[in-house]
Amino acid sequence: MKLVTFRKGEVAKVGLWKEGRVLDLPAAYKQVFGTYEAPDFLYSMKKLIAVGEPALEVVKKLEARAKGPFYAPGEFVWEPPVPDPEKIFAVAVNYRAHGQEAGIRPPERPYFFPKFPNALVGHEGRIIKHKVAQKVDWEVELVVVMGRAGKYISPEDALDYVFGYTVGNDISIRDWQFPPGWPQQLNPYGQNWIWGKSMDTAAPVGPWIVTKDEVPDPNKLGLRLWVNGQLEQEGNTSDLIFNVQQLIHWASQGITLKPGDMIFTGTPPGVGFPKGKFLKGGDVVEAEVESVGRLRNYVVEE
Repeated sequence: MKLVTFRKGEVAKVGLWKEGRVLDLPAAYKQVFGTYEAPDFLYSMKKLIAVGEPALEVVKKLEARAKGPFYAPGEFVWEPPVPDPEKIFAVAVNYRAHGQEAGIRPPERPYFFPKFPNALVGHEGRIIKHKVAQKVDWEVELVVVMGRAGKYISPEDALDYVFGYTVGNDISIRDWQFPPGWPQQLNPYGQNWIWGKSMDTAAPVGPWIVTKDEVPDPNKLGLRLWVNGQLEQEGNTSDLIFNVQQLIHWASQGITLKPGDMIFTGTPPGVGFPKGKFLKGGDVVEAEVESVGRLRNYVVEE
């Protein structure tokens, strides 16, 4: 099942992606059940995830019985699948090959940094190259969407807490992220993760959430990223240093993960900064994760 958050007019809704179109779930609910109102979880992906299996059963009934309305791409606006997560985790250097290209030794446990909701942008949305930024980089990632609240989650139980997966692009503003002289000259305060990772539109995600039943093993998925049609990144989650289960385990140490929270799982080799290549206005960036989808965004100069 592929679930989207979309906007047609002023109201954001949850939709079901089916055969190249989006089924408007609130409108379908009113049609199928003959009501004037639809449940609030059909207007909020985070609420739908929190309701869990009962909400998914409603969606399955609507998929089987609704005759529409369906909207084709171009007739609606794609929103981030979860526009309002409480927490967005991202992890530094979590692919062995990426660590080699960056010249960084992998940590003994995951090194997490935050991305904020202001950075979220959906499929077909714009990545802003801010006027204060010169070195804007790309990073294709598998993103885990949490389905249940949990704390101190064991690796063995971790996938039970997952709702599904989406595609992410961890846009990185390298001239703000890296202190002068890095990495030869180390800054006692470390990298500047906030400006480097959470400027507006620095977290494209989408197009949809694929429910976990459609992804039997998240640790065996291919990833690729293109800039203007040229392949820049290619890898597989089998190269993860800390796999999906371990990331959930570590992220939940002392922190309660909640429905809709997202974990960016790291990026394979091929990012721009080791090659001296960065994004500019007019670029088209496409990030793909096998069995999940392809996310496309457009770079614009501020």
